[in-house]
Amino acid sequence: MPERDVTVGQLLLTEYQTVKDEQKTRIGFRDNLLYVTLTVVAAVIAAAAQARQTAMLLALPPVCVVLGWTYLVNDQKISAIGAYVRGELGPRLAALARAEGGEVFRWETAHRGDARRVSRKAVQCVVDLLAFCVVPLSALVVFWAGGDVPAGLLAVSVLEAVAVAGLGVCVVQYAVPFGPGSGAG
Repeated sequence: MPERDVTVGQLLLTEYQTVKDEQKTRIGFRDNLLYVTLTVVAAVIAAAAQARQTAMLLALPPVCVVLGWTYLVNDQKISAIGAYVRGELGPRLAALARAEGGEVFRWETAHRGDARRVSRKAVQCVVDLLAFCVVPLSALVVFWAGGDVPAGLLAVSVLEAVAVAGLGVCVVQYAVPFGPGSGAG
């Protein structure tokens, strides 16, 4: 049985398929995090209202920060994969294939030229801020306005507010064009 040599092109195509599979998986996971967040928020609010215990709302900030950070990290990795395909993998394959214009995988750049891309990214930033930051900050305001707030829970709630604000800064930084996470699909 003759040995079959693996070409650089085959390896690059295999790598392309692997990173696109990872990107697809991350997109599904990232998008489901919004639904998980909405479900958790509804459950905590319903439980707090039923028990008439505003202190239960203190569960929302850490949950939203963890889910929001996970969302943001996956979004950044999705963008990084796209950038890698556009900047590294595509050009190497184009050179091997002697592609006209030096381009392959045109979709990787074509969808980024859409006239509504900036407005979609702005709206997505607002949605992310609402889901992961405004909701938990609102829960903290309700907790603070609820009357007699024990000093220990007040300290915890202030730390939670700082964590949520920090996440909000990260969400905005990653949404700004040419920022560290720009380029999300």
